[in-house]
Amino acid sequence: MTRVAAVDCGTNSIRLLVADADPETGELTDLDRRMTIVRLGQGVDRTGRLAPEALERTFAACREYAGIIKAHGAERLRFVATSASRDAENRDDFVRGVLDILGVEPEVISGDQEAEFSFTGATRELAGRDHLDKPYLVVDIGGGSTEFVVGDDHVRAARSVDVGCVRMTERHLVRDGAVTDPPTAEQVAAMRADIEAALDLAERTVPLREARTLVGLAGSVTSVSAIAQELPEYDSAVIHHSRVSLDRVREITDWLLASTHAERAAVPSLHPGRVDVIAAGALTLLAIMERTGAEEVVVSEHDILDGIAWSIA
Repeated sequence: MTRVAAVDCGTNSIRLLVADADPETGELTDLDRRMTIVRLGQGVDRTGRLAPEALERTFAACREYAGIIKAHGAERLRFVATSASRDAENRDDFVRGVLDILGVEPEVISGDQEAEFSFTGATRELAGRDHLDKPYLVVDIGGGSTEFVVGDDHVRAARSVDVGCVRMTERHLVRDGAVTDPPTAEQVAAMRADIEAALDLAERTVPLREARTLVGLAGSVTSVSAIAQELPEYDSAVIHHSRVSLDRVREITDWLLASTHAERAAVPSLHPGRVDVIAAGALTLLAIMERTGAEEVVVSEHDILDGIAWSIA
């Protein structure tokens, strides 16, 4: 057993996993798994820079995570940063802050590396499950980017595109500093066109339609599952490996795009930090399912964070 700590810092959230890894059995035993909405990517698409308040929210979460990692006595730590910190002009400020707090330099990984970690984390435990045919298409819908990976036991093709729930919301649904409530048909059409263009780009590299099983990762997908199951609160155990049909995803997406902020905020399983961006995330998932012909999505709570943990185990 090796006790490891993995941190995944994305555009919308920062997450921590402390786990005992057993390479012989292929099992990760969670000791602590948590997520904090920090919105690191706030305004990056517009300004090209990480906002000071976004950096401070992220550093506050890092200080909390440093205490947890120390308390559990993790032997190894890896900190991976994704889309927002790849794009920002002032990413050096982010790197220095993390190094000061956690003692490791964040690795600002490429989209291809991000996709590899996501695939490993999502599929390592799917082998042998009934009615889950290979190849898999793993889709990680993040805040600033979406990763597409097709593979069997190993990755065959991967691509990262700049479409995510935060980026699409800020680009298309914000007017006069606030999210349109609800968005207009023209705003939704413009967002859908951006998503379709990204799918065209992804399909140049990744054979999206060859996959037999669609596996969906990250907060937009898990939130759609929670809504589909009408959960009284967010429950990772119930959401993990749940399946949501295309028809249900379409029904939920239509409702989210027509809903007000108050109506979305009243959904008990929806994290407050996702209330304004979930509609864009759901529309991205719907577009992917319609493009690939997937009749359902298998929802995984295990994703890039688990892949990062395995990379250092």
